[in-house]
Amino acid sequence: MPFGIGRSPQDKRNRTVADLLVAQLIEAGVRRIYGIVGDSLNPVVDAVHRSNVGENAGKGIEWIHVRHEEAAAFAAAAEAEVTGSLAVCAGSCGPGNLHLINGLYDANRSRVPVLAIASHIPSKQIGTGFFQETHPDRLFTECSVYSEMISSAEQAPRVINSAIHHAYGARGVSVLTLPGDVADLDAPAPVPDAVCRPAPPRVVPDAGAVQELAAAIDAAKKVTIFAGAGVRGAHDDVLALADKIAAPVGHSLRGKEFIQYDNPFDVGMSGLLGYGAAFDAMHDCDLLLLLGTDFPYDQFLPESVRTAQVDVDPTHLGRRTRLDVAVVGDVGETVRALLPLVRKARSRTFLDSMVAKHEKAMNGVVGAYTKKVERTTPIHPEYVADTLDQLAADDAVFTVDTGMCNVWAARYITPNGKRRVIGSFIHGSMANALPHAIGAAAAARDAGRGRQVVAMAGDGGLSMLLGELVTLKQYDLPVKVVLFDNASLGMVRLEMLVDGLPMFGTESPQVDYAAVANAIGIPAVRVEKPKDLRRALADALNRPGPALVDVVTDPRALSIPPTITAGQVRGFAVAMSKEVLGGGMGEVVSMARANLRNVPRP
Repeated sequence: MPFGIGRSPQDKRNRTVADLLVAQLIEAGVRRIYGIVGDSLNPVVDAVHRSNVGENAGKGIEWIHVRHEEAAAFAAAAEAEVTGSLAVCAGSCGPGNLHLINGLYDANRSRVPVLAIASHIPSKQIGTGFFQETHPDRLFTECSVYSEMISSAEQAPRVINSAIHHAYGARGVSVLTLPGDVADLDAPAPVPDAVCRPAPPRVVPDAGAVQELAAAIDAAKKVTIFAGAGVRGAHDDVLALADKIAAPVGHSLRGKEFIQYDNPFDVGMSGLLGYGAAFDAMHDCDLLLLLGTDFPYDQFLPESVRTAQVDVDPTHLGRRTRLDVAVVGDVGETVRALLPLVRKARSRTFLDSMVAKHEKAMNGVVGAYTKKVERTTPIHPEYVADTLDQLAADDAVFTVDTGMCNVWAARYITPNGKRRVIGSFIHGSMANALPHAIGAAAAARDAGRGRQVVAMAGDGGLSMLLGELVTLKQYDLPVKVVLFDNASLGMVRLEMLVDGLPMFGTESPQVDYAAVANAIGIPAVRVEKPKDLRRALADALNRPGPALVDVVTDPRALSIPPTITAGQVRGFAVAMSKEVLGGGMGEVVSMARANLRNVPRP
């Protein structure tokens, strides 16, 4: 596609650096830019507009007008996550691009290819304390794999190409700082097309390291596999290994969607959000095999169990827990090399006992809130998640707010190899579900298919970026927002209790978010009775365009981890004592009633 796309013969302006940037993005396969127009960004916005006029109508880049630049970065991150292709966001000078930073941290830590355009003040004013002056090329260094300022037209083509290559090759965020006056300069001669989205390399493990790992597995009587996001694409290989060595398979939150489905060896998830028998399987084994995981919570990892780790990134090896055997390589390549070397397990007693323990936990503790709750109010959030899981499409994309929504998604949304679950699982930002859903829905629209996108949002997260409901309406994006509305910061309540603190500052006023959505023009209902839940969810999921279901849930429902430490018990006891002394006896009793079934028992 020629540079200067969209120019009419009557347009006497020369092709600009902004035109060059837009043309290179089009060649890289970029379909849209998320952002807010204005100020120093206007030359780029104008180039985007002209990429779609005349004979090029519909062939250029779409501009998605969000209400906050943070949402732009989150939306780009989700689009990149779903498609694997480069996604772009933009912000004007100073405050505009500063608002991008939280979403860019999330994208970079999730290792998805995103390019951010950070427009800048006039180049002659840089360093003078000019209005809205910041230094984006410095500010974004920590949340990017590449951050450079374009200072001249001659420099632009190669720097733009380099940014695209870094976003793909280093799997992260590239930031281009572009002063508005430089964006409006005449562009140099066209450059060769960017080489985009190269095929990922095969990282084959060292043969000696695989032999050492095989020997460690053969020497152990009880082996447990703990799988992370690095097992993506290696599902069948890992299950073949688990079958041969009779190993239960636990997983991290990010690994869930890639390993849990069609897995007869599944024992659940470990960590504060965990469930099932994963914790016990990891602590009761002779050898713990960590596959493609950089699980950060070392308090849930065993200290005395021999540990082997396989990861494509050598910097991940041993930085969380003890390391006895280290293998650098793709999980799939490593497991396929390992399978012929290990002996078939003689006993499956350990595997069978852990699977049985997991089934008991799932039917007891985890399943407790999905049974006989049709008349219980306030509505149990677990019941909402379980009902949503039953009604959602087989290939739905779920975007999940940080906090209690993470818990309900982890425990009740069933993966099947086609569904996706996207969240701020490493950065842990609030308010991510709705803007993530915007990016996922835009990507689904590109594919020409009606892939269902469901935002599992908390009222705390939704209220932070509430304006993005306007974005849903403006672009008629068919996002279904299921709001877990407990008028509380539930995860913060839990954190305070664990630390022995009385609950303070976690409550919010009751807001009818369905009324807000309806006022914007989005069909919405408020559900306060369990008997109305299934119909409301089904209607929202089946209707075209955006929809919101505001479910009033129990604010006292907490995520009880599968294993409670003595310190956590002390924290709960101290916190509850402080509540009683502060006159909160009724709150203590209500919380006990809400969570009694969810307390792990021997």
